[in-house]
Amino acid sequence: MFAREGKGECRLDSVGASYNSTGHRLHLPDIAASEGAHVFDGSGKRYVDLTAGVWCISVGHRNRRVLEAMRSQLEALSHAGFIYSHPIVEEAAASLLSICGLDDGGVVFLASGSEAIDFARQVAKRVTNRDLSLTFHDAYLGSLSSVLDRSANWSIFDWENCASCGGGRRTADCDHLGDVPDEVAEFIFEPGSSSGQVRFAPVPLVRKLVDLVRHRGGKIIVNEVTTGIGRTGSWFGHDHYGISPDLIVVGKGIGNGYPVSAVAMNRETRLQLEATDFKYMQSHQNDPLGAAVVNEVIAVIRDEGLIERAAANGKVLLEALHQLESHPAVVEVRGRGMLFAVDLEDESKAAGVFAALLERGFIVCLRGATLRIDPPLTTPRDALLRFAAACDEILVDSGAARSLHE
Repeated sequence: MFAREGKGECRLDSVGASYNSTGHRLHLPDIAASEGAHVFDGSGKRYVDLTAGVWCISVGHRNRRVLEAMRSQLEALSHAGFIYSHPIVEEAAASLLSICGLDDGGVVFLASGSEAIDFARQVAKRVTNRDLSLTFHDAYLGSLSSVLDRSANWSIFDWENCASCGGGRRTADCDHLGDVPDEVAEFIFEPGSSSGQVRFAPVPLVRKLVDLVRHRGGKIIVNEVTTGIGRTGSWFGHDHYGISPDLIVVGKGIGNGYPVSAVAMNRETRLQLEATDFKYMQSHQNDPLGAAVVNEVIAVIRDEGLIERAAANGKVLLEALHQLESHPAVVEVRGRGMLFAVDLEDESKAAGVFAALLERGFIVCLRGATLRIDPPLTTPRDALLRFAAACDEILVDSGAARSLHE
């Protein structure tokens, strides 16, 4: 049997297994309700959502303040055209620029992270009059063909070659930095997600690339769609690198599940863009409803100290997860803030642990032999520690079972 098929919908195969529109199997197709860090299936079973709905739920499912801000804005004006707007758009832009440290900059609100990345790249290319983009080999930059197909107008930097030296060599002594072309329009940096693998490029290397590209007239774009809005224990992932981007792309967590994204740019870039005849038109550009959500999410994080909470709870969970490295099946644990990955010895082992966690009421993301954990910033510490303890118990049980069969 098949359910309706289409964008964002799911299909059912003949044995009832459910898939989303990208072909990923849905292990829990009957989630019926949510609250805070938890979701509930049709039978009422509660799960800790340690995926934050694919990085999106920053301040908790059904956050009351965000819901009220949405309700209020819906009753006033949810959508605006090119001729009119609502004051909430300017208010949200000011809020976003303040956390970005880009006073007197500019903001454009859009609908998805992929679109926002594409917009930022268009801006960089327009103000530099260049076509070449620089990024790391493991960077995920959205789902559009303009970033998926890197066969032309891309320079790909493989930072694996720099992991051992940490980028500590002088620029003049580094053959890899010498390979960076002169005419780069932008260096687009994804600070920590690494296509969902949670890997962190060396700080000295990133700083050198930023200095090199900027010295040659290129722009620095940071893709904070997955790493921004508190995910790494700071407002942004690039804060851990001590760099000042020209453009910052945010999405996912900035909407707490509502589809809104934004590009924030510094004053210099805004003025350069305003001096051109650049035009960009999209039906949901600068919508008041999305802006209201952004404004309230930022306010909630500030008012409730969620950046500090994410940093503190993330440190506790990372220490607990590192204890799992004593198990032979665990290859490596990585993390920063509320962004973690646990590499297991093979995909079969990872799938077994994933299934056992689901049975115990914990939802994580399974990617090959890696378990990725991205809890909402509001997740209680005791829930995080119960998750770590469950992982330990599952690994102990699976290790004992394997020993019996060997």
